[in-house]
Amino acid sequence: MGSTVKKIALLSGGGDCPGLNAVIRTITKTAISKYGYEVIGFVYGYRGLYHNNYVELTEESVEDIYKEGGTILYSSNKDNLFDYLVDDGHGGKVKKDVSDVAVENLKKDGVDVLVILGGDGTLTSARDFSRKGVNVIGVPKTMDNDLASTDVTYGFISAMSVGTEFIDRLQTTAKSHHRVICCELMGRDAGWITLYAGLAGNAGVCLIPEIPFTIENVARAIKKRDEMGLPYTVVAVAEGAKYADGTKVIGKIVEDSPDPVRYSGLAAKVADDLEKVIPNHEVRSVNPGHIIRGGDISAYDRILSIRYGVAAVELINEGKFGNVVTINGDKMGYTSLEEVIGAAKIGQQKHVDPNGELVKAAKAIGVSFGDE
Repeated sequence: MGSTVKKIALLSGGGDCPGLNAVIRTITKTAISKYGYEVIGFVYGYRGLYHNNYVELTEESVEDIYKEGGTILYSSNKDNLFDYLVDDGHGGKVKKDVSDVAVENLKKDGVDVLVILGGDGTLTSARDFSRKGVNVIGVPKTMDNDLASTDVTYGFISAMSVGTEFIDRLQTTAKSHHRVICCELMGRDAGWITLYAGLAGNAGVCLIPEIPFTIENVARAIKKRDEMGLPYTVVAVAEGAKYADGTKVIGKIVEDSPDPVRYSGLAAKVADDLEKVIPNHEVRSVNPGHIIRGGDISAYDRILSIRYGVAAVELINEGKFGNVVTINGDKMGYTSLEEVIGAAKIGQQKHVDPNGELVKAAKAIGVSFGDE
């Protein structure tokens, strides 16, 4: 089947993620050196596909991007070509399905296979293009590690490692001044980054979306540390965590995005609320935000990206289109786009198990989740 493929195209959509460049590099090098495919990359995600804006990818052009964060193809998390904002001809804007333009561009460019690197929103469009007859391979991209069909996604370890470094650095200043410092970490509605970084960085409290918390319980945990002779606490706060009454903090809504909710500000609220009930401590908050997804990627993610990239090209060679590359245990595999997106649409993302081994281990060493 692979012998009929002569040219493939790549694009990256959604938020940037550590490891994207490493995957682009691996796919390009494997496609060219092992199979002799021609490789191009559409820039700015689906927008580039719509405007037929692409660059040629060669082994030389991708050689040195193995450790760089971000994506040399750039990205956009607002461009759904099945519901795309275009001029209405009267000075205004209207949303239209312009996916046929993209399909025609692929034909015009002689592209046999479209490899799409993205998360739920990006892969939903990948599924829809597959339904239109485009040969699609998906490579899952989310540093949140919340994809149910795969054990670990590239970018997660890098983001978690940077989050750990932040908490490590906050420990020294918190200890020096006997402060409570709340550190907000990305992850949307999954607590993996905060749980791992919190445990690795020895945070006294971890607040994650899967376990609702109360300020009173957090204050109780801080008081317990005080009584133990530890008069300082770093609180790791997942951006999507919620109070026991359901309160969450939303930074803003981006209407033309597949994921319109932008979380931001929970650590600041937790800090303000804590200061009212623990007057013996100065409480501060920090939000590293996008810093945890930037910079060079970890050695682990470099290797994982190679595995994902090679597996994607092997699926092309085998003609197994309409699938997403996955890793389960120590084996690379694949799951259909229909199954992956179907699971996401009914809320079957991979979340931290509140009663799982890792949470129990954290509680065993005295970490509070604000639930008791």
